Amino acid sequence: MLNWSMGERRSVEEVGLQDRRLLEMLGLDVPPGSINTKGWNALKIDAVFACVRVLSDAISKLPLKTYQEDVSGVGKAVDHYLYRILKLRPNPYMSASDFWKCIEAQRSFGNAYANIEFDSKTGQVKALWPIDASKVKVVVDDANVLSGKTYNILGSGTDLWYEVDVGNGTKRKVPAHDMLHFKGSVTLNGLIGINPLDFLRVTVENAAASANFINNFYKQGLQTKGLIQYTGQMDENAKRVFREQFESMSNGLKNSHRISLLPIGYTFTPMALNMSDAQFLENTQLTIRQIANAFGVKMHQLNDLSQGTFNNVEQMQLSFYSDTTQAILAGYEQELTYKLFTNRELDARLYAKFNVDSILRTDLKTRYEAYRTAIQGGFLSPNEARQREDMPPMPGGDRLYANGNFIPLELAGQQYLKGGDGTGKDEEGNEGDSSAAGADSDS
Repeated sequence: MLNWSMGERRSVEEVGLQDRRLLEMLGLDVPPGSINTKGWNALKIDAVFACVRVLSDAISKLPLKTYQEDVSGVGKAVDHYLYRILKLRPNPYMSASDFWKCIEAQRSFGNAYANIEFDSKTGQVKALWPIDASKVKVVVDDANVLSGKTYNILGSGTDLWYEVDVGNGTKRKVPAHDMLHFKGSVTLNGLIGINPLDFLRVTVENAAASANFINNFYKQGLQTKGLIQYTGQMDENAKRVFREQFESMSNGLKNSHRISLLPIGYTFTPMALNMSDAQFLENTQLTIRQIANAFGVKMHQLNDLSQGTFNNVEQMQLSFYSDTTQAILAGYEQELTYKLFTNRELDARLYAKFNVDSILRTDLKTRYEAYRTAIQGGFLSPNEARQREDMPPMPGGDRLYANGNFIPLELAGQQYLKGGDGTGKDEEGNEGDSSAAGADSDS
C-alpha cells in the first residue's frame, strides 16, 4: 500500500511518547529562539497571510455556473439541479463564497479536498463538504503498480482512495469518485500537490525572523545596545544582578529617552549597527517578493506600487488573471465537471465554469466603448450588452446590427437596390435587377 506524498513510498512507523520524533510530527520541535512556521503557523507571516487572502478573495468572488454546449453555441444550463448548488449554496451551512474561500486557502498550501454527498434515492449530488487537508491521505493500491528504481507507473486498473482521519483514532475510506481533490500549482506526480512553503522554508523563516526582530526592536524601546566594561572581578551572580538592574532602567518603551546611570568604575561603549547598515529594508522587500512569486501574487496586490503607474495597474491585474488565476480555475472546472456530472451529461456537453467577467471588467468608459464596437460590428446584440451590465432586455434589442446606417443585419445591402425601399422594386413595380435596368435603357 502506498501513502502518496511528494510521490514517495512511505512505511508506517510507530513512535513512543518519549520519542522526540513525536514532537516533530506534532510540529512542536521548535528550538529555543526559533519561530514555528510549519503548517498553518505560516499564516502568522504577514506576507503569507496576504497572499492567501488575495487568492481566496479572487476565487470566491467569481460565480460558478453550469453550461451546455450544442450546435447553436454555449448557453447557461439554468434548469440543471447543480446550477443552484454551485452558484448559491454547496451545502446548507456555507455560501458559495465561503466554500471557495475555504477551498482556495487550503489549495494554496498544496491540496484541498471536498467530499461529495450523494442522494441515496436519486443518485444526484446533494452537497459538497470541505475537509481539512491535514486529515486526508491519498492511498494507492500498489497491487497494480509497477515499481522501478526511481519511479512508479500507474495502470488503468490501479485503485485510488482517500483515507480521512475523523478523530478518536477513526479513519474512513472515501472512494476517488466521492472526493473532489484540488491540487496546488505544482505537482510532481499528478496525484498530490506540493506545499510551496516546504521549498521556501528558509525564506519564510527569514520573514518570521524579520518580524520578530522589529517586534523586539520596539519592545526594547529603540535603545542603543553596547558593551559595559568593568575593571575588576565579578562572579556569575554579580554579573546577573548587574545585568538585570541595568536592563531594567535602560530597556523597554517606558525608558525611552531617559537617562541611565552607571556606578563608578563602569564604562559603556555603544554598538551602533542600524537597520540601514544591515540593509534590513532591502532584505525584507526581497523576502516578500519571493513569497509572492511562490503564490503567483503580484506585488501591487500587496500594496507595493513601486513598479505601478496610473496606466499599468489594470494591465498588471489582467496579468494576475492570465498568469495565476486562469490555471487555478481550469483545475477547479475540470475536477468539478468530471466528478459531478454523469457520463450521459458529459456526452450532452454539460460542464461547470467560473464566470470571469468580474476580473476582466474594466472601467465604465472602456466597457461602453467596447460594447459600442461590438454592437456596430454585428457580433453582439444590444440586449446581450445590457445583460452583461445586469440591465433588463429591451424590445427589439435581440437583433444584430451592422455598420451602415445601423440597419438589421439580414437587410444589409438591400438599400442599395433600385427603389431603395428594401423591396428591390421600382416605383412602377419592376424588379430592381440588371435585366430590368437593361430594358429601361433600351427603351
